[in-house]
Amino acid sequence: MPDQDKLLAIGIMRIKDLCPEERPREKLRQKGGKTLSPAELLAILLGSGSGGKNALEIAQELMVEAGGRLCVLGAWPLERLMNKKGVGETRAIAIAAAFELGRRAFEERAVLACRSVTTPEMVYQLMIPHLKNLDHEQCWVVYLNNAHFVLGQEMITSGSLESTLIDKKRIIRRAIEKQSSKIILVHNHPSGSPRPGIADINQTEMLRKALAPLEILLLDHIIVADKCFYSFSEERVGRME
Repeated sequence: MPDQDKLLAIGIMRIKDLCPEERPREKLRQKGGKTLSPAELLAILLGSGSGGKNALEIAQELMVEAGGRLCVLGAWPLERLMNKKGVGETRAIAIAAAFELGRRAFEERAVLACRSVTTPEMVYQLMIPHLKNLDHEQCWVVYLNNAHFVLGQEMITSGSLESTLIDKKRIIRRAIEKQSSKIILVHNHPSGSPRPGIADINQTEMLRKALAPLEILLLDHIIVADKCFYSFSEERVGRME
């Protein structure tokens, strides 16, 4: 499919084809952000064009390469955005910051909506914005108090396509700092299968034993794929819509 046809397929036009009130900035000011396409919102973040292309054209090309999906674009490493013609470091950082703000807003809504995290499904909903579409493994910890209220969550380590190590010392230190009595370990499998390997099982048991003398309980280890998860505590795979 030619690039122009791809652009039309995801419902976006060139700035020169738009009347002034339909240009991204004016459109947002007059009609609100919900009326803008993803490419138009990206164009506002880019600010101006480069290399003979305007901001909207560069944004359209980014959306085409991401298959028209913001979740794919948001999972790109910063270096990939920086290397795109017409983007560069400053604009790439602005786009990455915007996606991070969106993830944090989603995370805050999830925490507020479920004051007490009591099921693997709730943990999945909380963590999938951070882990969806990644091409490498990341290990996160969700810190809870005695009532299972979320005190915070953070990435502990980032690994390769097939593995990441659990940093026991850092997890223990951060749990103590947060006065967390219970934690949930979460990591992703980019392969799409959430089933644990031998290394996952062994590292989970090692962490559980390291936490026990401090009276910090490892409630669960949840392995996340894009649309499913594996819960060590329930030993099942859960499907999410």
